[in-house]
Amino acid sequence: MDTIFRNLGWLLASRGINALLSLVYLALTTKTLGLENFGYFTLIVVLAQALAGFVSFNGWQAVVRWGVESAAARTATGFALALDLSSILVGIILSLGLAALAGYWLPLPDTLFWATFGLCTVTIMSIRSTPTGVLRLYERYDLAAKADAVLPVTRAVGALLATIFAPNVIGFVIAWGVAELVCAAAFWKYSARYVTIGLQDISLKHLPEQHPDVWKFILGTSLSRTLAVISKQCMILLVGALGGAALAGGYRVASQLGQALVQLGEALSRAIYPEFVRTKDAAIVLSNKITLLCLMTGAIAIPVAYWCGEWAILALAGPEFVFVHTAMVILAFAGALELLAANWESLLVARHKPITPFLCRVVPLILVISTMHFLITMWQLGGVAAGILMMSGLSAFGLGLAVSRQQSNEVQSTNDSIEAAKS
Repeated sequence: MDTIFRNLGWLLASRGINALLSLVYLALTTKTLGLENFGYFTLIVVLAQALAGFVSFNGWQAVVRWGVESAAARTATGFALALDLSSILVGIILSLGLAALAGYWLPLPDTLFWATFGLCTVTIMSIRSTPTGVLRLYERYDLAAKADAVLPVTRAVGALLATIFAPNVIGFVIAWGVAELVCAAAFWKYSARYVTIGLQDISLKHLPEQHPDVWKFILGTSLSRTLAVISKQCMILLVGALGGAALAGGYRVASQLGQALVQLGEALSRAIYPEFVRTKDAAIVLSNKITLLCLMTGAIAIPVAYWCGEWAILALAGPEFVFVHTAMVILAFAGALELLAANWESLLVARHKPITPFLCRVVPLILVISTMHFLITMWQLGGVAAGILMMSGLSAFGLGLAVSRQQSNEVQSTNDSIEAAKS
């Protein structure tokens, strides 16, 4: 438990810096661009993040799982790097087509084509799953936190420069692209201290030859990652496509302020997954303690969003964005449920059941996507937030049920072993 809290502490330190600085560049972008242009900027950034999420794999989990033995670290790292390079190659090709077609289904003007293509390409080239896995394998969460903090710091500086010298959508897009590259460089700089690989190590064959279940594991965890991308980034794109750029910008503000717990959930899952892998026998006990911590955190965050949310929106984004307050509170509730889901999902993946979280998330996601047009038509931004809440609630329920069944099966298996030993 001490290891989890130490690792979580470094991740939260990074997330804390990210959260504070994100408020800085949120204020700069919203007040400089206004509701409509901020919506355009949001759609470009989210489109780039969604593409990166779709084409990339959770290679860092493979590094943590199969790189524990020192002799296997190079093989696992080489495999993860080969995955990243494949993702970059495919992603750059898709960036061109996606940017060219974006104007047909998103409310983006043709003048933003090169900005869209450029940010998509840079975001793809900045994939950093492999160095992230290396730092977590060697439990250097302190270095990972430093590298992760480079992104919000560079964004904040870039946003300030854009506000002064290029107060338009393209200026902020350039700032975001530079921040991605600088953050990726920081991760590679720190990870290079621990694993050095040659060209012969970069292979999609070596690790699967030693561990035949690699591809099943990678595909299972990557499917869950893809669902996370759809439920976050693609949901904003869907809101923009159905409701326009202004509604997408409003949803972005409500989501960034209301779903801070989702960022905590991501940090939590990254901190506890390696510990679940290492402490298989005590994983259930650790998970139960984390669940209690999640409930306490959610009980604090939701009232804060309700009582302080409108003031925060006025201070950071301005009166033009006050209409997002109700959605922000609903999304805070959804974030609390995602915090629980992150804990249970990590436990299931560590127990070699990566497909189960995927199934627990895909059905609610399909349900929400199929009803999104109706929700936006009837209740605008509040309907979108209600859909996200329903999706998070159903996912958390399914994951909790799966963990409960897993625990019951393990207890039954232990009892059977004891009975067999006695007889």
